[in-house]
Amino acid sequence: MKHLVSLVLGLIVGVILFAAGLLYNPFNADRGLSPLSVTNAEVIALNFANVPAESIAYTNNGETLHHPHPEKVVQLWEAPVRMTSAMATVMRDARNRVAGIGVKFSSRSESTRLWTGEAIVDSVWYVYLPDYGSLFIEQTENYFPFIREVAFPAWRSSANHWRGNWLGDVTAGPGALGTAAVTGGSGRLEGLSMAAVESMTVKAFSAETGLVSAEGRLIIEMPYDQDPANDADTP
Repeated sequence: MKHLVSLVLGLIVGVILFAAGLLYNPFNADRGLSPLSVTNAEVIALNFANVPAESIAYTNNGETLHHPHPEKVVQLWEAPVRMTSAMATVMRDARNRVAGIGVKFSSRSESTRLWTGEAIVDSVWYVYLPDYGSLFIEQTENYFPFIREVAFPAWRSSANHWRGNWLGDVTAGPGALGTAAVTGGSGRLEGLSMAAVESMTVKAFSAETGLVSAEGRLIIEMPYDQDPANDADTP
């Protein structure tokens, strides 16, 4: 009996040490300043609701923290898309005016390596902006900093809840500087190759229901040889 108790305690301590090492590994450092926050090029800034219930529509396999919205939306439970979520949302400019509409598809990535600080999601955006045209965004996202600083503290809390003010970039590629690849599809953006970074601001998160208060933001860098007269931030 004594050996069994020692074994169980050893396993518990081992799991705790492993989790602590995984979450607070000094080599899993966050990326610093976003490359687009210091650019001299023109940018399009787009804000959107990151809470599924505040979007136009959101769906997944129906078995995750975030429930599909509205209630009767078709769920993605078929095998090829079972690990995928889809969201349609209103895009707003820096003055909170409607700038367009965005549709995002996200899938869990097989390249996730938690022990190296990588909780990877592969995603694509289709964004239509009446003042610009349409554009496609391809990106790799890393949610490990969010898991470490928001989701894990919420799970550890006796109330299963986290409140605060967390801001971080989620885009981690495929660009060499950790930016997303953007291609213009129509209008003034047609044929242009651009870069983008998606970030997320979280104020409340529940370990039982997911994001409670959160907003996303897309910063899209225009090519240096372009000089848009009316960007999403211009009256």
